[in-house]
Formats: sequence, structure tokens, C-alpha cells
Amino acid sequence: MFVNQDQDIGPIYCAGARARRPCNTFMPPPPTQRPPTMDPLAAARWGHMAAVMGSAASPWLHEEVARRMQERLQWIVKKPQRWLHWEPLRGGLSIHPVLAQRYPQAQCFVAQTPPQAAAIVQRALAKPWWDLRHWLAQPVQFGPPNQPVHMLWANMALHMETDPQALIQRWHQLLEADGFVMFSCLGPDTLRQMRDLYAAQGWPAPAHEFTDMHDWGDMLVQAGFAEPVMDMERITLTFSSAGNLLAELRSLGRNLHPQRFGGLRGRRWFAALQEQITQRLADPEHPGRLRLGFEVIYGHAFKPPARIPVRAQTNVSLDDFRDALQRGADLPPHRER
Repeated sequence: MFVNQDQDIGPIYCAGARARRPCNTFMPPPPTQRPPTMDPLAAARWGHMAAVMGSAASPWLHEEVARRMQERLQWIVKKPQRWLHWEPLRGGLSIHPVLAQRYPQAQCFVAQTPPQAAAIVQRALAKPWWDLRHWLAQPVQFGPPNQPVHMLWANMALHMETDPQALIQRWHQLLEADGFVMFSCLGPDTLRQMRDLYAAQGWPAPAHEFTDMHDWGDMLVQAGFAEPVMDMERITLTFSSAGNLLAELRSLGRNLHPQRFGGLRGRRWFAALQEQITQRLADPEHPGRLRLGFEVIYGHAFKPPARIPVRAQTNVSLDDFRDALQRGADLPPHRER
């Protein structure tokens, strides 16, 4: 979840005495363009523990967002021959057979780390021998694709990524020319009620800040993508109790803000948090229910064909020239001599 608890955060929050423990296993990647309010070390530790301690069930909200993002595929006319499912354990496992049914002839790859999480995904996606789809459907291949893919599906991953620019660049490298990426993530208005509650109590932020969709569009262009299309929607969830609300948040992630509370909260603080949630997040339209809002960002973008460089004298092989004509790529201008 995005709110510090005293139940299961354990060594995820490296603070105080815990910060002196060896953390070599969870070293974060070198930065290219990190979100300014995300602790990379805490994110690396949370990602590792979420995979090791996780179950085969993806968070409900992630599954719902995946279902809604799948509906946007109707905008894409060209059907992929190869597609890659990026980190489905957190992004949503139940959408995988839906995508496989939409593209029954397409070759499918699954990218999931670490190995413990990959084993969970492999078991979850395996079809029994008596299932007809086991014999008729294209087999799922786990690991990096052996050639570029035409679609990369990445649901609810970017907002927990400490180096999103590097990840987007990696997606660009995995795509074939004219291939596209479909992704979703949380936007800056997510948990606005919780942020206001924490600010009113003088507590540190309950979550790191989330990136605006216009910034995601800029990062896509910087990575080499073309024609990025971004849109967003707000989803409001209601809960019967503060305990259920916090349990749902716990399934979504952890507070990765560098200025989060640096230790374990006590029972008195936790009781005060639940009381404040019950008072401040009450749904006026549905008595007895609590409401919490999420901003969900959707995006897709294409990888344009490589342009043939233009110089004073350009040598183009016959094969490259033929491929360029077939793709409709830009060719060097003819020079009269």
C-alpha cells in the first residue's frame, strides 16, 4: 500500500537501525531520469519482496485497468504477429488469455522478473493437457523475445519504476519498426484525499508523487517513439471500512517517498489513521461507505521506421532501398550531377 503500516513493511523501509543492514541484493539501477520523489533503494527492495512473497493473484485495480486498456486495442487496426506481456504478475494475469484470444495466431512472449515471480506466472498461465487451447493456441515463451515484437503490453508498471526513461527506452529497443507499446499507470491525482488527510495531520506524504501524462508523452518522444496518444480517467473506489481500504492499498504498492516516516508506526497512530479515514473519506452519496479516487493514465505510441541518413553522398544498398520503398520510409533526395 502507499501508507506506512506496522504490520508487514519490515525491511522494505530502510530507515534508522534497519538502514544499516546490508542491502547489496537490492541495489537500484543507475539513474537516467528518475522521479524526484521516489526512493530508488526502497523501490528495489519492495520490488524484490513483492515478487518473492507475492501470490498468483494480481491486484484487483490492476486487473480492472487492464480490462479497460484492452478495449482501447480496437483503435489499433494492424494486428501484431508477435507480442510481449511485460511483468504480468503485478500488471494483471487475467487479461493474458483475453489478449491471446484477440491475437490467436500471434507469437507471445512473457517478460517477468525475478525468477521466483516468473515461476508463479508460468504456473498461472499453464493450460492443462486436456484443455483444447493447450494444443491449438500458440505456446507462451518466457524470457526476452528472440526478435523484435509488434506489440508490447505493460499495465500499471511505470508509476512504480525508479528510472522510467530507461524502461521506456528498453521498450523501444524490444519493438519492431511500426510496432507499438500499450501502457497504463497511476496519475498525479491518485490518493488526493489521503494526501490531504496526511497534510492536515502534519504527517509526511502517504505516497510518492506520480508523473503527469504530458511528461510521459515527452519521455516517449525522447526515447524515439512517434505519435504518442495519452488519455486519462478517474476511478473512484468505495469501501465498507478503513481496514478494507488500507488492505486494498497494501496490495497496490508501498510508500516510496524519500521523506516518508523513518520508522515503524505504533498502534495508537494506526487507530488515529483509521479514525481520520472514517471521518474524512466518508461518501456523502452512500452512507456508511468510504471513497478514494485514482487517476489512471493510458498511453500508446508507435516506433517509427528508421530514417536513412542524408549526407552529401549517400550509399544505399539495393536491399535497404527495396525495404525502404516497401515501408514508405524517407529516402535521400536525388542529387543532379
